[in-house]
Amino acid sequence: MPKTPTCAKRPADDIGNAVNVMRVATGEIDESGLTDHGKNKAAVELGRMGGEARAKSLSATKRKEIAREAAKARWNKRHR
Repeated sequence: MPKTPTCAKRPADDIGNAVNVMRVATGEIDESGLTDHGKNKAAVELGRMGGEARAKSLSATKRKEIAREAAKARWNKRHR
């Protein structure tokens, strides 16, 4: 049985999938907790808050060091 990005099981056959779409359209099944990409909205918000908190806690020199290492890794990845 196929799975969505959030690992929720969906019907594999056309008729079962049509019934599932109808249930979502009529509001019988609620899928509003997901973003357009299938991720949980609450988890996306927490991820954004974590990134901001990490950026605030790092010093300018540490951020530069991390950026330098990331650029070096990208460069090495492209030119192997």
